[in-house]
Amino acid sequence: MNATPTPDGRPDTHERAACGTQTPPALGADAVPRQKGGVRETEWLRGATADLLEHPAAHTVAQAAAVENLLRCWVRENNLPAPTDGTLRIPLPASGTSLLTPVHHWSPTGWHRFGLPHLADAPEGAPPADAVTVAALLARQASTGDGTTSTAEVTSTPVSETGPAGDGADLVGRVVDSVRRTVVFINDRRERSADTPDFFLAAEQALVLGHPWHPTPKSREGLSEAEARLYSPELRGSFPLHWMAVAPPVLAADSAWTERGRPVPAQQLTARLAGAGLSLPDGYAALPLHPWQLADVRHRPETAALLDAGLLRDLGPHGSAWHPTSSVRTLYRSGSPAMLKLSLGLRITNSRRENLRKELHRGVEVHRLLRSGLSKQWQSAHPGFDIVRDPAWLAVNAPDGTPLAGLDVMIRHNPFGPTDDAGCVAGLVSPRPHARPGARSGSEDRPVMRSRLAEIVTRLAGRTSRPRGAVAAEWFLRYLEHVVRPVLWLDSEAGIALEAHQQNTLLLLDPEGWPTGGRYRDNQGYYFRASRRAELDARLPGIGEHSDTFVSDEVTDERFAYYLAINNVFGLIGAFGSQHLADERLLLAAFRRFLTDVAHGPARLRTPLPAHLLDSPVLRCKANLLTRLHGLDELVGPVDTQSVYVTLANPLHS
Repeated sequence: MNATPTPDGRPDTHERAACGTQTPPALGADAVPRQKGGVRETEWLRGATADLLEHPAAHTVAQAAAVENLLRCWVRENNLPAPTDGTLRIPLPASGTSLLTPVHHWSPTGWHRFGLPHLADAPEGAPPADAVTVAALLARQASTGDGTTSTAEVTSTPVSETGPAGDGADLVGRVVDSVRRTVVFINDRRERSADTPDFFLAAEQALVLGHPWHPTPKSREGLSEAEARLYSPELRGSFPLHWMAVAPPVLAADSAWTERGRPVPAQQLTARLAGAGLSLPDGYAALPLHPWQLADVRHRPETAALLDAGLLRDLGPHGSAWHPTSSVRTLYRSGSPAMLKLSLGLRITNSRRENLRKELHRGVEVHRLLRSGLSKQWQSAHPGFDIVRDPAWLAVNAPDGTPLAGLDVMIRHNPFGPTDDAGCVAGLVSPRPHARPGARSGSEDRPVMRSRLAEIVTRLAGRTSRPRGAVAAEWFLRYLEHVVRPVLWLDSEAGIALEAHQQNTLLLLDPEGWPTGGRYRDNQGYYFRASRRAELDARLPGIGEHSDTFVSDEVTDERFAYYLAINNVFGLIGAFGSQHLADERLLLAAFRRFLTDVAHGPARLRTPLPAHLLDSPVLRCKANLLTRLHGLDELVGPVDTQSVYVTLANPLHS
């Protein structure tokens, strides 16, 4: 396995705590949402630094964040233009009203900041619309097929031709669940704001508010309050695994994991990870399960039959604690040689997170493909970037050989040590609560919302005596070279596009906080271009036979543009802008220059993405709100119909 570059040190903890984001511009009195709560509340909201994400009440913060997400989704998925007077107006003819929302920051890339909306016909003194009200109104409007006020089109899935099928009740329920959980996360983080010393784990636990363009980013349907304490990365939960013994007749496994050139079977890997003291019957394989998943699958008829027949044996909880990462179902233990990607039947955001057998095959297949010589070529061009490998898996079949869903594990190589400054980009840009610098314990000083990105840029600016905008621009250029260019190289040289959204992209930082490299993780998100099938088959004969990874170039181009450009790079630019670290227009210009060099410069690559981003006035974008309203599970069905995509204006052309 490839070693991870290890930083020589880490930023000083005191310096990390002392950094803050730039104070947002003062809000005029007419831009402040009307609130119930008395004079003190009104005075707070009219303060020069008023940002509802820093409100003393966690419930208000969670409501504000949820409303902003819903509005960002609606604006993006309907391609709404910037308002000219500082107020966003959303007509809602299906409900006979409109939403009026103060705009605190309008982002060219979509990371807008809003105040709380009001209904246009609400009486004077009425409270602002909360997240449930906004969700219900937007869902009703979308269901009429008359919510789009621009050139946006929904064409990726047949059901979208007639508009969302439901009445929005499911969306509203998930918004309630997401807000309720976010309140708990905020209160907990305010009480325990210090990060764990393990950088990788700290980034995985940082997504307190979640995906900024998802209507229900923290919805976890079916998880009790007590379970949430153990299983939520935002609450820094941890728990021992539950283990089952699998008899050889129903065992399915594959492994390309090697140590000193020798293969290591998946059964041996899981036995090692279980550690001493597990009462494993002779000849059986040890299968780790998430405790929540065990309670769910043991009552399924197929599982019950195997337990009754002795082909599965329940060994109970065992071993030291593992930590959930940002996906909730992938588990990490500091110092362990592997992470474990488990099946988890919870509905997290849009999907039930159970591994598909083709995805298990895909992880091992990609590892073998990289070992065929492709990795050496890639490392020669970009030594700081690699893929976090998924080289082994173990699962259960029925006696007739049919795969049983929910009883499996993907064994992922852990290339990071506790002192490696590596973490997912989504965690880096996500604001989360911190104690105000200098605040005394128990004081009434309100906490601040700050991302680690803001901490890094602020600290670098202070050390170098440069403006934060200049530091942010240099940081962004280094990110493009160390992360984006290697991803484009893989598409160019091998015909493999990565689903490199921010949560799947891991960034390596040097001791000062500058980007030095990256990793991609995910055994699901690979697109093998159909036009490059012969080349890939020559590298690894039979590739794609079991993994179902070849995709038409048309779909590949659409998804690659969304995940790498819109979600990853535009999302990063939006974070710089919405957190008052840099001018987004300058970063977009820098991205254009970078793409021009990739497409036409002396080291040009033959991936079609740069030219597409430079030349196309519109881009296709995943629509999380519409996907939710259509009731789609993004992990089920053909890749070209798993989600709803819409057309939006390309900010590189604005």
